[in-house]
Amino acid sequence: MLTRRHFIQTTTALFSATVPGVTFADSWPTEAQKAEWDAQVTPPNYVPETSNPWDLHPRFLPQRVLAKAGLVPGDIHVDAVARYLYHIEEGGTAMRYGVAIARGNLYEPGVYTIKRKVRWPHWQPTQSMINRDPELYADIADGMEPGPENALGSRALYLYVGDRDTLLRIHGTPSPRSIGGRASSGCVRMVMAHINDLYPNVETGSTAYLYSAEDSVTARS
Repeated sequence: MLTRRHFIQTTTALFSATVPGVTFADSWPTEAQKAEWDAQVTPPNYVPETSNPWDLHPRFLPQRVLAKAGLVPGDIHVDAVARYLYHIEEGGTAMRYGVAIARGNLYEPGVYTIKRKVRWPHWQPTQSMINRDPELYADIADGMEPGPENALGSRALYLYVGDRDTLLRIHGTPSPRSIGGRASSGCVRMVMAHINDLYPNVETGSTAYLYSAEDSVTARS
């Protein structure tokens, strides 16, 4: 069982998802449209460490922290209790972001490979989501076009086990105030401005570790 004890040593006292499917739509936004949407979801005079129009707890804003020795630069580690995502950097540091994880027993700890990245993705609810909440998803069962209201938001990192798409994602969310909670149907959610910063630094082939909530350390602010 994975636990957060295996991975992060920070500079402060830290311990502190829909499951979208893949839509193979024919229509994709232009680069100009993507740029317009990026501007729309980025706060004016945006500074990652301090900008907070979403009224998040300050600990969920991006911070650079120390990483435990031996971790692989480029990998991602998700602490399910503290609701943090860490992206390991060269030189012994990591960027830390606040996240939301899945509600109830829908969270799936494990080791995944990021095999696909999409800027302003399409989204389609899975059949299991439709079966659980048919009224909620009836109008969008065929999928949603990209845009700021799309459930995957501005960026998506697609998690695989071998060649199998797990349908789990690390993605932006149009509901940023869910950050810090258990809100999704399986995925890891991030503020769109934050995942926009993370996205270009994540390479396909990187490993994502989603740690067990039960074996994580209780959060402290």
